[in-house]
Amino acid sequence: MYAKFFKRILDFVLSLLALMILSPVLLALTIVGAIVMKGNPFFTQQRPGKAEKIFKLVKFRTMTCKTDKDGNLLPDEQRLTKYGKFLRSTSLDELPELFNILLGHMSIVGPRPQLVRDMTFMTTEQRRRHNVTPGLTGLAQVNGRNNITWEQKFQYDLDYIDNGITLLGDIKILLQTVWVVLKRSDTVREGTQSDMDFGDWMLQQGTVTAEEYEEKMQQAKDLLGV
Repeated sequence: MYAKFFKRILDFVLSLLALMILSPVLLALTIVGAIVMKGNPFFTQQRPGKAEKIFKLVKFRTMTCKTDKDGNLLPDEQRLTKYGKFLRSTSLDELPELFNILLGHMSIVGPRPQLVRDMTFMTTEQRRRHNVTPGLTGLAQVNGRNNITWEQKFQYDLDYIDNGITLLGDIKILLQTVWVVLKRSDTVREGTQSDMDFGDWMLQQGTVTAEEYEEKMQQAKDLLGV
């Protein structure tokens, strides 16, 4: 009953209350972000949701859009600003996702929505994570977040589903999330400025060939219509 009916009601009520209470913070970050980023303070990206339906996730922008002389985006570490690092370390960049929760694209607790191109590299078993609504936080985020392997992330997502989605379990994850955010732990993989995409990681590990990599990337482009 909770997973099928009451979870969505709680998501709607709690995200609405959070948006009302945090509106001054959201407004301040929008203004400051527009100044620091010299333009749009929001970052939007298409992600796979429940049943792999694509939706547009919204966050506060943490990187500039600086490009090289050929028009290609500079590496993440060159575009990530001090302000962006602050947003990431405090998880404030995630606040606009409250609108995604309000609209039903996301839940407060659930598997984090990954990139569409990450999805194409997942196994059929790993893609079961899309049987439920993705979340702002989840079991993987309170058990290492970005400092665990991709396989561990996906296994935590499946454990969340397979062990039964309950109110008590979601409350426990929320309380653990507060502690993780306050500690500012595991926001990025150790030794990096920005975590590596799943497909890039598989290519680096040699678990996919260059040909398989390009094929999966094309699948992602087809899904996005680009």
